[in-house]
Amino acid sequence: MADFKEISPNAPLAEKALNWVDNRFPLSKMYKEHLSEYYAPKNFNFLYFFGVLSMLVLVIQIVTGIFLVMHYKPDAATAFASVEYIMRDVPWGWLIRYMHSTGASAFFIVVYMHMFRGLIYGSYRKPRELVWLFGCAIFLALMGEAFMGYLLPWGQMSYWGAQVIVNLFSAIPFIGPDLALLIRGDYVVGDATLNRFFSFHVIAVPLVLLGLVVAHIIALHEVGSNNPDGIEIKANKDANGKPLDGIPFHPYYTVHDIMGVMGFLLVFTAIIFFAPEFGGYFLEYNNFIPADPLKTPLHIAPVWYFTPYYSMLRAITSEMMYALIVCVIAAAYLGATRAAISSTLKSVVIGAAVVLVGLMFAIDAKFWGVVVMGGAVIILFFLPWLDNCVVKSIRYRPDWHLYLYVIFVIDFFVLGYLGMQPPSAIGERVSQVGSLFYFGFFLLMPWWSRLGETKPVPERVNFAAH
Repeated sequence: MADFKEISPNAPLAEKALNWVDNRFPLSKMYKEHLSEYYAPKNFNFLYFFGVLSMLVLVIQIVTGIFLVMHYKPDAATAFASVEYIMRDVPWGWLIRYMHSTGASAFFIVVYMHMFRGLIYGSYRKPRELVWLFGCAIFLALMGEAFMGYLLPWGQMSYWGAQVIVNLFSAIPFIGPDLALLIRGDYVVGDATLNRFFSFHVIAVPLVLLGLVVAHIIALHEVGSNNPDGIEIKANKDANGKPLDGIPFHPYYTVHDIMGVMGFLLVFTAIIFFAPEFGGYFLEYNNFIPADPLKTPLHIAPVWYFTPYYSMLRAITSEMMYALIVCVIAAAYLGATRAAISSTLKSVVIGAAVVLVGLMFAIDAKFWGVVVMGGAVIILFFLPWLDNCVVKSIRYRPDWHLYLYVIFVIDFFVLGYLGMQPPSAIGERVSQVGSLFYFGFFLLMPWWSRLGETKPVPERVNFAAH
């Protein structure tokens, strides 16, 4: 039997209750480890708001989702009408629905900002590789959750967007048609597809998402938070073993984060009450029309947060395949001639390149578009092992590294914009160049991240109270 901690019989009732809980559940221990005695760097800036904002939006999505499920009917004949019923007849239903739809876009905004902060400050570097991997897995699960939720209103863009994306799986050699049939549950997107997506959106993916969030936080608190200087605060401790450049997360950063939360909620509520569709970016106008399998919209495009990847998918044409083949041959040549590897391994690299080039000729460009679209997300998982710069933070890297990151962000925005537009010859060319730059940024990172003279990194974090 575990040793129970005894307290004075004259102790206040609240203290007795807490002691009773602590003897059976490590409540105070968890509070100390993850809040009051978890030391975070004292030089956090506004970019560190987006971690807690991601948690806030996740809670908003779960709570509003529960209330929406009470009235939503996952049936192709009644789904659209049930959404209209929520909007028009359920008390405050319009508010709950707009909170959920705006929350979907807000989730991606804060997650993209959270990932951008990790990218520029090197938060994926040792010893935080696992924190980054869990974060990328969260992003992948979030994309699946958003895609399946997008079908549920059963509007025109919901139906035809799902039709286009699910049909992409049929491009996979050998298993593609059967896989697409399994996902749809029928030969076309219909009632079976709606029920499948509903069950995954409401039960399966949220459970995975919550598990990954818990793992992400536990892994973060095990190794400690990074900071804008990229300096490990655990390297400098006082006589009591507390980091000299750290402060307890509670109360300092809980109060600090309240400011970010209040600012976010001001913008969030303003959008909900004054512009919930946000010009058609958050809620597309075609989705206010019931799904009609016999009437295809003039232009089918996903929601804004998917458009950079959709733009890469459309960029892979038969003509673009020749450029990719040249890239594969060049990469194999450089790998075989410049790298310090054995002749046997060089032969393997060249052989693999020949096989890959053969496959690229043999398999339709549509399949390689799917590969590129998926690869644009999967490549993020390998970032901790692609970056070879001797310093973590962008603050101490060569100045031109910052310009490269800026170009990368602009490229991502341009790809996102082109993904919303109807196909055009100029847009196709720009998206092809943008896709090559996107992948080049990561695949060439082991080379370019070593170039240039880095700035001296201070032993202690830079911080000025304000």
